[in-house]
Amino acid sequence: MSSPLTGIFKFVMAAAVIGGGVLAVNAVLDHMTRDQRTAERRSLLQRNADLSLSTLAPGSVLPCLDGGAGDAVETACEKSVFASPESAASAVAYTGARLALLVDAAEFAQSEPSITEAFARARRAIELDRYGIAAHVLATDGCTADQCAAFALLHDTTVLKANLKAQVFDQYVSRYAEGWSKSQAVVEKTPAAPAPVARAPEQAPAGQAAAGQPVSSKYDFPSAASIPPVSIMNAEPALPKGTAEPKADPKAEPKAEGEPTVPVPPKRPQAQAATPPAR
Repeated sequence: MSSPLTGIFKFVMAAAVIGGGVLAVNAVLDHMTRDQRTAERRSLLQRNADLSLSTLAPGSVLPCLDGGAGDAVETACEKSVFASPESAASAVAYTGARLALLVDAAEFAQSEPSITEAFARARRAIELDRYGIAAHVLATDGCTADQCAAFALLHDTTVLKANLKAQVFDQYVSRYAEGWSKSQAVVEKTPAAPAPVARAPEQAPAGQAAAGQPVSSKYDFPSAASIPPVSIMNAEPALPKGTAEPKADPKAEPKAEGEPTVPVPPKRPQAQAATPPAR
Protein backbone atom coordinates (compact mmCIF):
# COMPACT_ATOMS: atom_id res chain seq x y z
CA MET A 1 0.00 0.00 0.00
CA SER A 2 1.20 3.45 -0.79
CA SER A 3 1.48 5.84 2.07
CA PRO A 4 -0.05 9.35 2.03
CA LEU A 5 3.46 10.75 1.80
CA THR A 6 4.00 8.95 -1.46
CA GLY A 7 0.89 10.48 -2.94
CA ILE A 8 1.87 13.92 -1.80
CA PHE A 9 5.32 13.45 -3.27
CA LYS A 10 3.88 12.46 -6.63
CA PHE A 11 1.58 15.45 -6.60
CA VAL A 12 4.45 17.80 -5.82
CA MET A 13 6.57 16.30 -8.58
CA ALA A 14 3.77 16.64 -11.10
CA ALA A 15 3.17 20.24 -10.09
CA ALA A 16 6.88 20.97 -10.40
CA VAL A 17 7.00 19.47 -13.85
CA ILE A 18 3.96 21.42 -14.95
CA GLY A 19 5.32 24.60 -13.42
CA GLY A 20 8.67 24.11 -15.12
CA GLY A 21 6.94 23.58 -18.43
CA VAL A 22 4.91 26.72 -18.00
CA LEU A 23 8.01 28.69 -17.17
CA ALA A 24 9.82 27.28 -20.18
CA VAL A 25 6.94 28.14 -22.47
CA ASN A 26 6.76 31.65 -21.04
CA ALA A 27 10.48 32.07 -21.55
CA VAL A 28 10.22 30.98 -25.15
CA LEU A 29 7.24 33.25 -25.80
CA ASP A 30 9.01 36.14 -24.13
CA HIS A 31 12.09 35.54 -26.23
CA MET A 32 10.00 35.40 -29.40
CA THR A 33 8.18 38.58 -28.40
CA ARG A 34 11.43 40.40 -27.76
CA ASP A 35 12.77 39.24 -31.12
CA GLN A 36 9.61 40.45 -32.82
CA ARG A 37 9.77 43.82 -31.08
CA THR A 38 13.42 44.14 -32.04
CA ALA A 39 12.58 43.42 -35.65
CA GLU A 40 9.76 46.00 -35.60
CA ARG A 41 12.02 48.60 -34.08
CA ARG A 42 14.70 47.91 -36.66
CA SER A 43 12.16 48.16 -39.46
CA LEU A 44 10.85 51.53 -38.23
CA LEU A 45 14.34 52.98 -37.92
CA GLN A 46 15.25 51.69 -41.39
CA ARG A 47 12.18 53.31 -42.93
CA ASN A 48 13.07 56.60 -41.27
CA ALA A 49 16.65 56.37 -42.56
CA ASP A 50 15.46 55.61 -46.10
CA LEU A 51 13.20 58.68 -46.10
CA SER A 52 16.06 60.85 -44.89
CA LEU A 53 18.38 59.49 -47.61
CA SER A 54 15.80 60.19 -50.31
CA THR A 55 16.09 63.91 -49.54
CA LEU A 56 19.80 63.82 -50.37
CA ALA A 57 19.33 62.80 -54.01
CA PRO A 58 20.74 65.34 -56.52
CA GLY A 59 18.08 67.86 -57.56
CA SER A 60 15.60 66.67 -54.94
CA VAL A 61 13.08 69.24 -53.67
CA LEU A 62 12.22 67.19 -50.56
CA PRO A 63 14.62 69.03 -48.20
CA CYS A 64 12.48 72.12 -48.79
CA LEU A 65 9.65 70.49 -46.86
CA ASP A 66 11.51 70.66 -43.53
CA GLY A 67 11.39 74.47 -43.44
CA GLY A 68 13.35 76.71 -41.11
CA ALA A 69 15.93 77.79 -43.73
CA GLY A 70 14.86 81.45 -43.97
CA ASP A 71 12.51 83.45 -46.16
CA ALA A 72 14.85 83.75 -49.17
CA VAL A 73 15.55 80.01 -49.26
CA GLU A 74 11.94 79.05 -48.70
CA THR A 75 10.81 81.31 -51.55
CA ALA A 76 13.20 79.56 -53.90
CA CYS A 77 12.09 76.20 -52.48
CA GLU A 78 8.48 77.06 -53.21
CA LYS A 79 9.26 77.54 -56.89
CA SER A 80 11.14 74.23 -56.94
CA VAL A 81 8.41 72.25 -55.18
CA PHE A 82 5.73 73.55 -57.56
CA ALA A 83 7.92 73.79 -60.67
CA SER A 84 6.02 70.91 -62.30
CA PRO A 85 3.18 68.52 -61.51
CA GLU A 86 5.74 65.78 -60.98
CA SER A 87 7.69 67.68 -58.33
CA ALA A 88 4.49 68.57 -56.44
CA ALA A 89 3.30 64.95 -56.60
CA SER A 90 6.63 63.68 -55.25
CA ALA A 91 6.34 66.10 -52.31
CA VAL A 92 2.83 64.80 -51.54
CA ALA A 93 3.99 61.17 -51.71
CA TYR A 94 6.96 61.87 -49.44
CA THR A 95 4.79 63.63 -46.85
CA GLY A 96 2.27 60.78 -46.92
CA ALA A 97 5.04 58.25 -46.25
CA ARG A 98 6.30 60.39 -43.39
CA LEU A 99 2.84 60.57 -41.78
CA ALA A 100 2.39 56.78 -42.10
CA LEU A 101 5.74 56.25 -40.41
CA LEU A 102 4.75 58.51 -37.51
CA VAL A 103 1.54 56.52 -37.02
CA ASP A 104 3.45 53.22 -36.84
CA ALA A 105 6.10 54.72 -34.56
CA ALA A 106 3.45 56.05 -32.17
CA GLU A 107 1.85 52.61 -31.94
CA PHE A 108 5.22 51.01 -31.23
CA ALA A 109 6.04 53.68 -28.64
CA GLN A 110 3.23 52.45 -26.41
CA SER A 111 5.56 49.67 -25.27
CA GLU A 112 8.87 51.45 -25.91
CA PRO A 113 8.41 55.22 -25.43
CA SER A 114 12.10 55.87 -26.00
CA ILE A 115 11.74 55.37 -29.75
CA THR A 116 9.83 58.63 -30.17
CA GLU A 117 13.06 60.62 -30.02
CA ALA A 118 14.24 59.04 -33.26
CA PHE A 119 11.31 60.63 -35.11
CA ALA A 120 11.50 64.14 -33.66
CA ARG A 121 12.63 65.68 -36.97
CA ALA A 122 9.82 64.06 -38.97
CA ARG A 123 7.25 65.16 -36.39
CA ARG A 124 8.56 68.74 -36.47
CA ALA A 125 8.32 68.89 -40.28
CA ILE A 126 4.67 67.81 -40.12
CA GLU A 127 3.95 70.45 -37.48
CA LEU A 128 5.48 73.20 -39.66
CA ASP A 129 3.57 71.87 -42.70
CA ARG A 130 5.31 73.93 -45.38
CA TYR A 131 2.97 74.65 -48.34
CA GLY A 132 0.05 72.83 -46.63
CA ILE A 133 1.07 69.44 -48.02
CA ALA A 134 0.55 67.53 -44.74
CA ALA A 135 -2.89 69.13 -44.35
CA HIS A 136 -3.73 68.07 -47.91
CA VAL A 137 -2.71 64.45 -47.19
CA LEU A 138 -4.79 64.38 -44.00
CA ALA A 139 -7.77 65.95 -45.78
CA THR A 140 -7.75 63.16 -48.36
CA ASP A 141 -8.01 60.71 -45.42
CA GLY A 142 -11.11 62.49 -44.11
CA CYS A 143 -9.51 64.79 -41.53
CA THR A 144 -10.88 68.23 -40.77
CA ALA A 145 -9.57 71.12 -38.72
CA ASP A 146 -11.90 70.12 -35.89
CA GLN A 147 -11.28 66.39 -35.79
CA CYS A 148 -8.34 64.26 -36.90
CA ALA A 149 -6.72 61.22 -35.25
CA ALA A 150 -3.29 62.33 -36.50
CA PHE A 151 -3.37 65.34 -34.16
CA ALA A 152 -2.50 62.97 -31.29
CA LEU A 153 0.89 62.30 -32.92
CA LEU A 154 1.97 65.96 -32.71
CA HIS A 155 2.83 68.41 -29.99
CA ASP A 156 1.62 71.54 -31.84
CA THR A 157 -1.23 71.40 -34.36
CA THR A 158 -1.83 75.14 -34.81
CA VAL A 159 -0.36 75.43 -38.32
CA LEU A 160 -1.81 72.15 -39.46
CA LYS A 161 -5.35 73.14 -38.46
CA ALA A 162 -5.01 76.54 -40.13
CA ASN A 163 -3.82 74.91 -43.38
CA LEU A 164 -6.73 72.49 -43.29
CA LYS A 165 -9.21 75.35 -43.01
CA ALA A 166 -7.62 77.50 -45.72
CA GLN A 167 -6.73 74.61 -48.07
CA VAL A 168 -3.30 76.13 -48.55
CA PHE A 169 -1.99 73.39 -50.83
CA ASP A 170 -4.82 73.93 -53.30
CA GLN A 171 -3.98 77.63 -53.39
CA TYR A 172 -0.37 76.88 -54.31
CA VAL A 173 -1.48 74.48 -57.04
CA SER A 174 -3.85 77.08 -58.49
CA ARG A 175 -1.05 79.64 -58.51
CA TYR A 176 1.36 77.45 -60.48
CA ALA A 177 -1.03 75.38 -62.61
CA GLU A 178 -1.16 78.05 -65.34
CA GLY A 179 2.60 77.87 -65.70
CA TRP A 180 2.41 74.09 -66.02
CA SER A 181 -0.08 74.43 -68.89
CA LYS A 182 2.12 76.92 -70.73
CA SER A 183 5.19 74.75 -70.33
CA GLN A 184 3.31 71.75 -71.67
CA ALA A 185 2.05 73.77 -74.64
CA VAL A 186 5.58 74.90 -75.49
CA VAL A 187 6.82 71.32 -75.39
CA GLU A 188 4.03 70.15 -77.69
CA LYS A 189 4.65 72.95 -80.22
CA THR A 190 8.38 72.33 -80.40
CA PRO A 191 9.01 70.83 -83.85
CA ALA A 192 10.61 67.47 -83.88
CA ALA A 193 13.99 67.00 -85.49
CA PRO A 194 13.66 66.19 -89.22
CA ALA A 195 14.18 62.59 -90.15
CA PRO A 196 17.38 61.91 -92.10
CA VAL A 197 16.84 61.84 -95.87
CA ALA A 198 17.88 58.60 -97.48
CA ARG A 199 20.51 59.16 -100.18
CA ALA A 200 20.30 57.32 -103.46
CA PRO A 201 23.13 54.86 -104.02
CA GLU A 202 25.95 56.27 -106.10
CA GLN A 203 26.17 54.84 -109.59
CA ALA A 204 29.45 53.50 -110.82
CA PRO A 205 30.99 55.21 -113.92
CA ALA A 206 30.14 53.90 -117.36
CA GLY A 207 32.08 50.76 -118.16
CA GLN A 208 32.88 50.07 -114.48
CA ALA A 209 30.72 47.71 -112.43
CA ALA A 210 30.09 48.44 -108.78
CA ALA A 211 31.91 46.23 -106.34
CA GLY A 212 29.91 43.11 -105.54
CA GLN A 213 27.46 43.59 -108.47
CA PRO A 214 27.36 41.33 -111.58
CA VAL A 215 28.29 42.75 -114.99
CA SER A 216 25.44 43.36 -117.40
CA SER A 217 24.78 40.59 -119.89
CA LYS A 218 25.28 43.00 -122.81
CA TYR A 219 29.05 42.71 -122.39
CA ASP A 220 30.69 39.64 -124.02
CA PHE A 221 34.10 38.72 -122.61
CA PRO A 222 36.27 35.87 -124.00
CA SER A 223 36.58 32.83 -121.81
CA ALA A 224 39.84 31.92 -120.15
CA ALA A 225 40.09 28.73 -122.21
CA SER A 226 40.15 30.69 -125.49
CA ILE A 227 43.28 32.70 -124.53
CA PRO A 228 46.54 30.81 -125.43
CA PRO A 229 49.05 30.45 -122.64
CA VAL A 230 51.99 32.83 -122.66
CA SER A 231 55.34 31.96 -121.13
CA ILE A 232 58.01 34.56 -120.48
CA MET A 233 60.67 31.81 -120.40
CA ASN A 234 60.46 30.98 -124.18
CA ALA A 235 62.62 32.90 -126.76
CA GLU A 236 60.96 35.27 -129.20
CA PRO A 237 60.14 33.76 -132.60
CA ALA A 238 62.50 34.58 -135.51
CA LEU A 239 61.51 37.14 -138.11
CA PRO A 240 60.31 35.85 -141.53
CA LYS A 241 62.89 35.49 -144.28
CA GLY A 242 63.40 38.53 -146.44
CA THR A 243 62.67 40.83 -143.61
CA ALA A 244 65.76 42.64 -142.51
CA GLU A 245 66.10 44.95 -139.64
CA PRO A 246 66.44 48.58 -140.70
CA LYS A 247 70.08 49.70 -140.89
CA ALA A 248 71.19 52.78 -139.13
CA ASP A 249 71.94 55.82 -141.30
CA PRO A 250 75.71 56.53 -141.04
CA LYS A 251 75.07 60.18 -141.77
CA ALA A 252 72.65 60.55 -138.90
CA GLU A 253 73.93 62.39 -135.91
CA PRO A 254 74.46 60.33 -132.83
CA LYS A 255 71.77 60.64 -130.23
CA ALA A 256 72.50 61.75 -126.75
CA GLU A 257 72.18 59.16 -124.07
CA GLY A 258 68.63 58.97 -122.83
CA GLU A 259 67.18 60.91 -125.82
CA PRO A 260 64.29 59.08 -127.42
CA THR A 261 64.79 57.90 -130.97
CA VAL A 262 62.33 59.49 -133.40
CA PRO A 263 61.44 57.16 -136.30
CA VAL A 264 62.43 58.53 -139.75
CA PRO A 265 59.61 58.48 -142.29
CA PRO A 266 60.32 56.63 -145.57
CA LYS A 267 61.49 58.63 -148.56
CA ARG A 268 58.91 59.70 -151.04
CA PRO A 269 59.38 58.29 -154.61
CA GLN A 270 60.92 60.78 -157.14
CA ALA A 271 58.83 61.70 -160.17
CA GLN A 272 60.45 60.81 -163.52
CA ALA A 273 61.16 63.64 -166.00
CA ALA A 274 58.82 63.82 -168.98
CA THR A 275 60.29 62.68 -172.37
CA PRO A 276 60.78 65.73 -174.65
CA PRO A 277 58.80 65.56 -177.89
CA ALA A 278 60.70 64.62 -181.08
CA ARG A 279 61.53 67.35 -183.45
